[in-house]
Amino acid sequence: MSKVKQHYERAGLVDRISEALEKAGLGNIKPSLQDLAPLDHFHSRGMAATEDLSKALEISSDSKLLDIGSGLGGPARYFASKFGCTVTGIDLTRSYVDAAKYLTERTGLDDKVTFDCGDALALPYADNTFDIAVTQHVAMNIENRELFYSEAFRVLKSGGQFALYDVTAGAGEEPYFPVPWADSTATSFLKTPQDLREILEHQGFEITTWLDRSDTAIAWFNELSAKQANAAANNTSALGLNIIIGSDFGARAVNLNRSLQEKKVSISEVILRKPT
Repeated sequence: MSKVKQHYERAGLVDRISEALEKAGLGNIKPSLQDLAPLDHFHSRGMAATEDLSKALEISSDSKLLDIGSGLGGPARYFASKFGCTVTGIDLTRSYVDAAKYLTERTGLDDKVTFDCGDALALPYADNTFDIAVTQHVAMNIENRELFYSEAFRVLKSGGQFALYDVTAGAGEEPYFPVPWADSTATSFLKTPQDLREILEHQGFEITTWLDRSDTAIAWFNELSAKQANAAANNTSALGLNIIIGSDFGARAVNLNRSLQEKKVSISEVILRKPT
């Protein structure tokens, strides 16, 4: 995991985000979840993808939800704000966890949402703890998928739901690198939808729905490129994933979009259930 941590870790990330919020006119006010969405939903289609998952899940105010690979905490805050549930986020990257806590305090949701720094392959939670688990654009960095999914299965209660939103492999070709999650195949471990299905079923999950979100992701990336070009042309400052990833985020996003268009990769949205 050391190479994966190195890819994501960012020194001074909280200060960088605080400065970006100031430049965006949010320095002295409570930002809304919509204000933060371009920054804190670190996956293709952003908040729209998180909203789609929420509609497919049986979330109530009594739910205990786990966000595995929670990043800056945007999805965790969204679920807590929309449904009133309690959410635990866990991420491998310390700077992301610190930033997630900072943004959660800024939005006033720290009574509902907490974050831990830890390994998805050894979740620090007891068996049968959570009603729902969610992971978005995380598994691509994980080679041992069997252990990853078995840990999610373990911490879910009987009858609990598990939602995946991940980049999946295409027809035997690697994506164009670098992409947002990796510089090369050294930290990219894509599975085809069929291989992923077999692994999940082997762990004991029952598949409820399986959707290909590739076309909507392509449209989203095209819109994102247009917004970035407009911001550059007008010399305006906007919140975006470049604040986290760096100045080459645009090129990485273009590579992912091109890979989607050429079917080197796809994007799968999957809802699963742990049998009762």
